[in-house]
Amino acid sequence: MQELLERKKGLHRRVLIVDDEFIEREMLGNMLCDLYEVTYAGDGEIALEIIRRDMQMISLVILDLHMPGLDGYSLLKIIRSDSELRRIPVIVLTSEKGAEVKSLQLGAADFISKPYEAPDVIRARVGHSIELAEDSIIIHETERDSLTGLFNKEFFYEYGKRLDGQNDNMPMDAIVLDINRFHMVNELYGRAYGDLILKRIGRSIHELVQQTGGLACRSGSNSFGIYLPHSTDLRKMISQYTARINDIMDDRKISVRMGIYYDDGSASDMERRFDCARLACHRLRHNYTTCYDLYNAELHSKELHSERLIGDMDRALAEEQFRVYYQPKYSIRGERPVLSSAEALVRWQHPEFGMVSPGEFISLFENNGLIQKLDRYVWNEAAKQIRRWKEKFGITIPVSVNVSRVDIFDPLLGDILTEITGSNGLAPEKLLLEITESAYTDSSQQIVDTVASLRDRGFRIEMDDFGCGYSSLNMLTSLPIDALKLDMKFIRNICENKKDYRLVEIMIEIARLLEVPVIAEGVETKEQMELLKAAGCDIIQGYYFSKPLPADEFEKLIADRINGNAE
Repeated sequence: MQELLERKKGLHRRVLIVDDEFIEREMLGNMLCDLYEVTYAGDGEIALEIIRRDMQMISLVILDLHMPGLDGYSLLKIIRSDSELRRIPVIVLTSEKGAEVKSLQLGAADFISKPYEAPDVIRARVGHSIELAEDSIIIHETERDSLTGLFNKEFFYEYGKRLDGQNDNMPMDAIVLDINRFHMVNELYGRAYGDLILKRIGRSIHELVQQTGGLACRSGSNSFGIYLPHSTDLRKMISQYTARINDIMDDRKISVRMGIYYDDGSASDMERRFDCARLACHRLRHNYTTCYDLYNAELHSKELHSERLIGDMDRALAEEQFRVYYQPKYSIRGERPVLSSAEALVRWQHPEFGMVSPGEFISLFENNGLIQKLDRYVWNEAAKQIRRWKEKFGITIPVSVNVSRVDIFDPLLGDILTEITGSNGLAPEKLLLEITESAYTDSSQQIVDTVASLRDRGFRIEMDDFGCGYSSLNMLTSLPIDALKLDMKFIRNICENKKDYRLVEIMIEIARLLEVPVIAEGVETKEQMELLKAAGCDIIQGYYFSKPLPADEFEKLIADRINGNAE
């Protein structure tokens, strides 16, 4: 670029005059030598050798069309077809009117008629052609990525918008291509090899858009944007393209991923299309079973909803939008069911979305760690409610709360729970802790140690979802637990399926071996309750007795227990 700027100041501009007539060459040279450095070639072969050798120094070629051997037409075609030589402007020398048109069609910048015009006219034509060529190179280098030759991101979007406007917003597909783990390519094979891969991919993308009439850019260090006229065969085309990409990777473990916005006629603008394609590409991170994914509006809507819930979580906690409901648990070992405890279940009364189901936000918060905040909120609310009921009714109703896997790895977990129960005047065993069976398989020894520490503090542990995890029978004998809670899927068909019922009996027998009570959740009918009681189940939870209730409605159940009312 610096060399080009110096040329524009009038320095180092070299003109090559190609003509087999000596006198003609000298005449032109005399007209130009006071402004440019002039060199000569007497035929096309010598000229081509000079051009290839000194391509970076030659500012213009003046070319006679009629020469023996390699004539001017042939040399012009060679120059214009070569990606490195074509930047050099060519002015043709001719005395034939028809030759002027043909030369311009072949890519000549201008022409000089024989016999020659006035020297000032020729100097003006030469100067104008050089200026246009140099301006074009500067623009090209500004709008293009220097490594791949593709558009820079800013020019890409500008030209894309022009393309949309000029073609009456014709349907266009957008593709975002990323190289997987590209930083590792540089570290393993060196930056020079990483640049080579970028060049190869850039070249393959350039070929793709040439075939389809689209545009492409390098939008980041290892990211590319491709804008193509809509194709009903896009999947087939992408499959063929990815096969071509695999061929240029030298069999090294380098792969790409592509997110695709497939034009659905919704008339989205260019930026929107690429936002959608980028989302689809982002979903493929760490997914090596496929190399491309099409944007799905419904899935995107769910993702936006999830992100909204994540963003609203802190405000929801501050404004107490989360409501704790209580589902009763009944002991069925005696003649009549007796209210024994409850499970705290959280609901979200969102100001815009209304009542949001736990299925929408619990797993979402578990995946990003926000579940810790929500769990502590529920623990505090449950402990406060136990205290209120004790103050109002004179009895303590234990409440079980969920302890997530993230919570278990918190070294302050025991202190936090002890502070919560202590500040509410509760014995630790009144706040029951539910931990899913599958949690015990994650770094099992650390979890076993944590749970054992909690039990030493006086807390009681219920293994939730028993039968759905991966704990072995041998492992069960060493787990520190105080109750087994059967997952509701085992209860659902016990009345219709003898095998399901027998499986429940076996799990209850295991609990007897461990000397811990069994809790069955999801009980919905009297027949299920009676079968479970016959099998030796201790405690029942489910819609047969009650759905989860707000704290004030739950109080009626407490009053019924005190008054000895039968269920």
